[in-house]
Amino acid sequence: MKVLRSVAEARAFRTASATASIGFVPTMGALHEGHASLIARAVRENDLAVVSIFVNPTQFGPQEDFGAYPRDEPADLAACERLGATMVFAPTVDELYPAGDATRVQPGPIAARLEGAARPGHFVGVATVLTKLFAIVRPDVAYFGQKDFQQLRVVQTVARDLRLAVRIAGCPTVRDPDGLAISSRNRYLSAEHRRSALALSRALRATEEMWSRGERDPAKLREHLKRLAAGPGVGLEYVSVADPLTLDELDRPADRALISLAARVDGTRLIDNVLVGIALEALP
Repeated sequence: MKVLRSVAEARAFRTASATASIGFVPTMGALHEGHASLIARAVRENDLAVVSIFVNPTQFGPQEDFGAYPRDEPADLAACERLGATMVFAPTVDELYPAGDATRVQPGPIAARLEGAARPGHFVGVATVLTKLFAIVRPDVAYFGQKDFQQLRVVQTVARDLRLAVRIAGCPTVRDPDGLAISSRNRYLSAEHRRSALALSRALRATEEMWSRGERDPAKLREHLKRLAAGPGVGLEYVSVADPLTLDELDRPADRALISLAARVDGTRLIDNVLVGIALEALP
């Protein structure tokens, strides 16, 4: 497995692999089983699998955890090699954002709500760094998890609108046996606060069951989700029942929905969602 640090090296790797299909998994490191599932799929479906490890400063707000974000490159590289990755691109901040770098990608209305409203500027940073990475790695397909559903939809929209030659594949959320969606930030949680955080996935599962029993009123679904998720130690930021393509909040019954929430548990910010009425693979 190659570990490359510079844009020039990564471009040379792609040029030398011109006839091979490349599956790409962009990450910020602190790899877990969710990332592993993406890397395994990239290995399985392509000639070569490339992983990037880069904690992107432009997607963090001034009061967010950029400095404290978990970093363990030796463990991440060992995981990538074990999973069969061909190359890891792990640039420095200066390599991707050299002096004078001022161009940013504005992803449009789909990035303005939910996480975009809660974290202003976040998706500008996401769209910018991914556009850079796609230009450098030139993958055929890039893999993203459903847990960050709005990110998935933003990247799909940016790739479509900018005519980027990459297919964006959504992959199911990976959960621990207790139901908590796996996230790099879960390691911030104590055992007690992890138990509190289980209210989130349980509330989503119960609301999904409510949908499966035929309830389509988005107001009733939101109220049910809010009531169940607001457990001890959980500070809800939002609950949402939205159209899964546009992420506009639903104001009338529909045949498909993204049911999602964001919350803080002892200062750790967690997001989760379930998709109903439409398969992940059917997203445009």
